[in-house]
Amino acid sequence: MIDTTGTQPPATSTRRPWFARARLAATSLVLAGGLALAGCAAATSAADVETVSTTATSTTGTTSESTTSGSTAETISDTAAAAKAFLATLNEEQQEAVLYDYDDETKTTSWTNFPVTFVDRAGLNLADLTEEQQQAALAVLETLLSEEAYATVEGIMGGDAYLNEYSSTTEDSLGQYYIALFGDPSDTKAWSLQFGGHHLGVNADLNGAEETLTFAPTHLGVQPAVYTNDDGEEVQPFDEIYTDAFAFYDSLTTDQQETLTSGDVTMCSPGDTCDFTTGAGLSGSDLTEEQREALLELIANWAGMAADDESNEAALAEIEATLDDTVIAWSGETTYDMSTGEGISFSISGPNVYLAFQAQQGSAGADVDGVTTSGWGHVHTIYRDPTNDYGGSVTQQAASGMSGGPAGDGAGGDGEVGPSF
Repeated sequence: MIDTTGTQPPATSTRRPWFARARLAATSLVLAGGLALAGCAAATSAADVETVSTTATSTTGTTSESTTSGSTAETISDTAAAAKAFLATLNEEQQEAVLYDYDDETKTTSWTNFPVTFVDRAGLNLADLTEEQQQAALAVLETLLSEEAYATVEGIMGGDAYLNEYSSTTEDSLGQYYIALFGDPSDTKAWSLQFGGHHLGVNADLNGAEETLTFAPTHLGVQPAVYTNDDGEEVQPFDEIYTDAFAFYDSLTTDQQETLTSGDVTMCSPGDTCDFTTGAGLSGSDLTEEQREALLELIANWAGMAADDESNEAALAEIEATLDDTVIAWSGETTYDMSTGEGISFSISGPNVYLAFQAQQGSAGADVDGVTTSGWGHVHTIYRDPTNDYGGSVTQQAASGMSGGPAGDGAGGDGEVGPSF
């Protein structure tokens, strides 16, 4: 039977990260005919896999218009097929390592904003896989996400590769990313995908029976703010998020801005159960229709990551329904100018959404001359749904030891100050 009690140990190699040695263009894979996965993972053959296309995704982190389409059912079905194709590239031992029971509590304690050398991740380390297996794993994520969201993920991972290559950090976990599946991939039953490393922790719950999809909870982080990739292209993974954040801020009146910045910016850490208190700040009930739309655009960077419009619209509709009871707080700079100040922090807390964005006041030793790796350029974010984390499959467990709280002057969990990573 599948072992759900442990995770693979992090690699200790100091070689250049796997994703720095090859472009992050995932090969889209589908099964020829279909692959049955019942009970314990059965050994499968790569001969059952058909390669149908290769897609190169932009890593600029900026887009001009949405590329989503289709339905929730299509996204679930396509992602399940891609996950089965990935499993088909693995041997039996690897399949057992990557597959967990759907309701395994490991799901709640194996994602964090700490390096993988501090907190074990579930599943398989992509650095230990062959290139074919790595591409198949990334194809699952690419199928699930919108083009914009996948570009953001690529940008985050590319930032790790950049830091590993050029910074002074001694952290040897840069470039280690793990993938885990909770439940057998299916378009008729519920299952979950977990993918992440230090500055990334995507938790997607896909329920084919109910045709629902959620990304709560998810951690997106960035370090540095801007870097140049191997192709000489400038990459700014959080530019869209920063742009949307300041569009919302600039839509407010002076009085509203004063209320917003007088509130309490909070952080519900990955390993904390949290009571999701709203605290003080600007209430959604005080926003105009235009301001509400700007706020939802900002939230969509986390809640609207799916490859289809239907999933994203459903998630945002639930958030919008209780927007009057949602509180937004902001601290830090009031102009999008990364040449000054130490960045921004904000939180959005309501019945159907919890979102924290916190600038980390420290580089964690990842210093690069002339590159912003603190404040503006080192950010941790957490997105959660107080009513539906993990698609309701499990209840968040408090982490033993490190909770994954934010750094510097940010508050972790119940207001504790966390270290800088």
